[in-house]
Amino acid sequence: MKKRILIVDDSFYMRTMLKNMLTDAGYEVVGEAPNGQTALQLAKETTPDLVTLDVILPDNTGLDVLKGIKQDNPDMKVIIVSAVGQEVIVNEAIEHGALAYIVKPFSEEKVLETVGNALK
Repeated sequence: MKKRILIVDDSFYMRTMLKNMLTDAGYEVVGEAPNGQTALQLAKETTPDLVTLDVILPDNTGLDVLKGIKQDNPDMKVIIVSAVGQEVIVNEAIEHGALAYIVKPFSEEKVLETVGNALK
């Protein structure tokens, strides 16, 4: 069965780029969320195998969304994909349960390798 992924990013362009990469690699994208509220709702409704999560969202921080996802479903796998690469934020995300942190701009190889490792 295909692994199911939820993409959370406020940028339509970034969501589309990730969706195309992941779909081409054989994953099923079960939802796209432009903000934190939608992300939490879709994470509950679609129960994806993995969530890609941006840190900067219009209504919330990615870290708050990460905490919310982990509170509802501690086993859900989350990878942060963000232009914010500050060590403090990276460390906080990992402390709160993110499996990996990809800094934008990224290569397709990096994304697919990180997603593949997370879903093993």
